[in-house]
Formats: sequence, C-alpha cells, structure tokens
Amino acid sequence: MKLKFLIFVMALAAMGPAREGPVPDPEADPDVASASEPQRNPSRLPPVSQQPDPPVPVVTPLAEGSPALLDATEVTPQQFLWNARPVVVFADTPDDPAFLQQVAALERDSRALAARDVVVVVDSDPAANSLWRQQLRPRGFSLVVIDKDGQVKIRRPSLWDAREVGRAIDRLPLRRQEIGRGSAVR
Repeated sequence: MKLKFLIFVMALAAMGPAREGPVPDPEADPDVASASEPQRNPSRLPPVSQQPDPPVPVVTPLAEGSPALLDATEVTPQQFLWNARPVVVFADTPDDPAFLQQVAALERDSRALAARDVVVVVDSDPAANSLWRQQLRPRGFSLVVIDKDGQVKIRRPSLWDAREVGRAIDRLPLRRQEIGRGSAVR
C-alpha cells in the first residue's frame, strides 16, 4: 500500500505545477481570437523567403586513387552524410609534427581508405573556427573518425596509421553491413 502511495505521489510531482492562465474552453471556436490573446498583425511578421534553400552539394570519396584531402572550411559534415566516412585531422598549426606525420600516413595507404569510402578533412587553423571544430571541439592534435550516419566513432589524441584506421572502420556496424559480415537490420 505504501508503495502504491509513493508511486502516486511521484507521478503527481512529475506532472509539475498547475497552469497559471485560464483554462481553455474546448467548445470555443479556434478561429475566433479570445480577448486575452492579442491578434497578430501579418504586416509585422518577418517576410517568408520565396526562394528555396540551395541544395547541399554532396561530396563523395574518389573511386580511384587516394581519398581527397579537404580543407575543413570548404566542406560541412552534412555533405558526407550516408555517402562517406570523414576522417578529420585537427592541429593547432599546419606545422605541427604530429599533424604532418598523420596526413602523410593517411596518404601513404590511401587506396585502402578509398575502398572504405573515407575522405580526409584537415583543420589546422583554430582561428578559422570551422563547423567541424565547433561540433567536435578538439584540443591540440586529434584524429576523429566519423561514420556514414554522422556519429563520431573514434577520437584519438595520437597518431594512427592508415591500416589501424581501416581496421577500426571495418569493426563499425555500418561497415560490417556493407561488406556482408554484419547482422541484418531487424
């Protein structure tokens, strides 16, 4: 009995405080404005754009050769959604030795990365404050692997060669489905 009372009290508390305004009349005509609700002036509303938003260009990984090395200020994460796996390499300066070694390591074994639909995005200018930097918030050197669904899968503050990146990507659920070794979607 005490448990039921406790559950009732918790449910009542979860409902929150009572409304402060008047109770709406369910039989009132919704098209007729009430006296308490001010009428909206259509001339004071912001103008609605008649131009549709331009479509977001889709960037796909290169079929042959190496994956593209793209500057973070030129592309957005939405461009790769469901098309490619961005591997983002961050550094505070373009002369960072870890940054240079990481980019060189990814370029060395680029065919394996291209087979996994990888595009390499580089961001070595914190002052540019790219969308990648705003969303991922790296500190210093960082390697971030993002899957095709747009979720961050791996963050590394140290160097990784292309073989390790490829193996990590092969363990991702979407990649396992692509190569036919994953469990079927239920």
